[in-house]
Amino acid sequence: MSWQSDWAYNKYWVMARSQNAYNEIRTLAKNNQWDTDKEQQYQKIVKDLESISPTKATLVTAYQHVWGYFKKITTPEEKQDYLKLLADLSPKNDKLGAFLVQLTDKYQVKYLQNSRIIVEIKEQIK
Repeated sequence: MSWQSDWAYNKYWVMARSQNAYNEIRTLAKNNQWDTDKEQQYQKIVKDLESISPTKATLVTAYQHVWGYFKKITTPEEKQDYLKLLADLSPKNDKLGAFLVQLTDKYQVKYLQNSRIIVEIKEQIK
């Protein structure tokens, strides 16, 4: 898997854990100058995040980015549901993640269907 594919898979999952880590990886990827050292740094950042739980702020940021794929195609009711779930969101009460999984499947957004954040939420709600 190329680093671009791996980053596409991990991007919103990383964002849901640490904006700083997300920014650090974006800096590594600048100018598409990828090498072994950068790959090792990237893998370490992702691995280190596995022990970090999302906060309300990081979840809001990640979910708002995910919502960007839907905001122009959802029904008014879905938009209202999104806003309510966003307002009620907390790491212990995350109904918004499951809602975004439903939208991902309903609207067949391939990029999101193949993203770690959506894949892991699907596994949790099984």
